[in-house]
Amino acid sequence: MKEANVVVIGAGAAGLMCAITAASRGKSVLVLDKSVKAAEKIRISGGGRCNFTNLDVTADNYISQNKHFCKSALAGFNQWDFIDWVVQAGIDYHEREHGQLFCDKSAQDIINMLLDKCHGYGVQLALGVEVQSIEKHEDFILETSIGGWTCQSLVVATGGLSIPKMGATGFGFKIAKQFGLNVVDTRPGLVPFTFTGKDKDDFKALAGISLPVVVSLVERKAPSFKEAMLFTHRGLSGPAILQISSYWLPGDSIQINLIPNIDLKAWMDEQKQDHPQALLATVLSHIFPKRLVGLLAKDFDMQRKVQSLSDKDIEQLEAFLQGWVIKPSSTEGYRTAEVTVGGVDTADLYSKTMQARNVQGLYFIGEVVDVTGHLGGFNFQWAWSSGFAAGNAV
Repeated sequence: MKEANVVVIGAGAAGLMCAITAASRGKSVLVLDKSVKAAEKIRISGGGRCNFTNLDVTADNYISQNKHFCKSALAGFNQWDFIDWVVQAGIDYHEREHGQLFCDKSAQDIINMLLDKCHGYGVQLALGVEVQSIEKHEDFILETSIGGWTCQSLVVATGGLSIPKMGATGFGFKIAKQFGLNVVDTRPGLVPFTFTGKDKDDFKALAGISLPVVVSLVERKAPSFKEAMLFTHRGLSGPAILQISSYWLPGDSIQINLIPNIDLKAWMDEQKQDHPQALLATVLSHIFPKRLVGLLAKDFDMQRKVQSLSDKDIEQLEAFLQGWVIKPSSTEGYRTAEVTVGGVDTADLYSKTMQARNVQGLYFIGEVVDVTGHLGGFNFQWAWSSGFAAGNAV
């Protein structure tokens, strides 16, 4: 039976950050992962450029049953701390909209930085290893495909259920339940919507069209998101849709403002003056693709001449375009979801250390915890921050 001070299960963003932090404090650390490569979700993230954090990180960027839980960890290691790591590693990066930071070259730069730090601090990395059983006596005893290990501290950084083709499983939730922790019901987050029947056929005909929108839920309270929406052959995607999907539950309708940047009354006054004989469908094709106008015309009379529209007609048109309501059938599920909403109940963890309240030496970090970030680098920042918190406590 081999020994380590700390065993981390999961060689992703949170697990590697925890291992680095613990090893930098002189702890002997072993990282186990059933994948043959470390940090695969980092590698594919951000279109291969890794949106590694955001310039504006607050608790409002996270979904959790306890909105305040993430604050301690985020304060202990914030976005500026990770940016310092990136700068010191000589990684070039750039800012995109909404404060998102991406590598100039490749997500592999972030992976190399983390693995270099692991190597420098003597972290043992064992990949392609299955954890077969876990017991807790005075120490933790793990049986694995490479033999038995004991440790004083066990850190679960196994991620959620998202993207199973990359090896995602519910193993971390199984460990939590084994040791008596509650797991908040999980669902796919940051995921496209799908539709059936007539809606599916309509949206398939619009595949490829993208436009700026504001999206919100109709029946329940949730943030609104002003970003791009994309029609796909299966339904709707794009940043605005991915954001609201993390709040969506089956049966919910979504409301879409199709003209968030347009003063429709002023614009229509111009059209009346410049194109009085034109049909409404024709002038709307100046701001929307014709295929989309055709779809909207099924629910609003577009065959009237512009000059015939009264102020009340224009108000009704504005209300229609600002409040287009549709009901998704489902989402594409964990297959394409970027994150898992829900997870290990924060009520069962200490927020400053990520340690289980009822099991000395057991920690949960990253996506396996019921803390889910919005799109834009927030989930990686949670990984860095929660990993750092646990790494300083083990």
